[in-house]
Amino acid sequence: MELMYALAVIIAAYLLGSISFAVVVSKAMGLPNPYSYGSGNPGATNVLRTGNKKAAILTLIGDCLKGFIAVLMAKYLMGDQPELQWTISLVAIAVFLGHVYPIFHRFQGGKGVATAAGVLFGINWILGLAALSTWLIVAFFFRYSSLAALATAIFAPMYCFFLFGSQVICLSVLLIGIVLVWRHRGNITKLLNGSEGKIGQK
Repeated sequence: MELMYALAVIIAAYLLGSISFAVVVSKAMGLPNPYSYGSGNPGATNVLRTGNKKAAILTLIGDCLKGFIAVLMAKYLMGDQPELQWTISLVAIAVFLGHVYPIFHRFQGGKGVATAAGVLFGINWILGLAALSTWLIVAFFFRYSSLAALATAIFAPMYCFFLFGSQVICLSVLLIGIVLVWRHRGNITKLLNGSEGKIGQK
């Protein structure tokens, strides 16, 4: 029974992650479908290319909150005892993969940066703050969202292992970081050849 309950929580997290706030916000505000312009990525950075900062902020908040809520939901429903860390870890991965490969959008989702940030804050606020600080510092100095995301994806697992040692939750953070780097492989090529768009560029 506990296994079935845990599975239901994991599936719910994936479905929550599959809700694309870039699409929801854009439709509500009369903006083009985020799949139809720029990078074609349903995320806050691409929505910002419309010039509508409010829409981009709402998208960012929504995508972040679903990661945060999913982890808190797991903690509340399953408990936060050491033997239940596997469930919390799988929920963290599920909500993230839901954003990246959403069932509601033919498994074509965003890069997952905001949702990953929400997951990290849900796991531990210090971990989330450390990751957010890394993103902000790199983004401020270099003006590349993708570079900031890549740096955060690399450092977040290190922060987690520093805070929690070899706990299983850090394996989920590591996996999320690996997927984030993989999802940014096209951006890596653009960064290397100088064609990557900067933050705020239409």
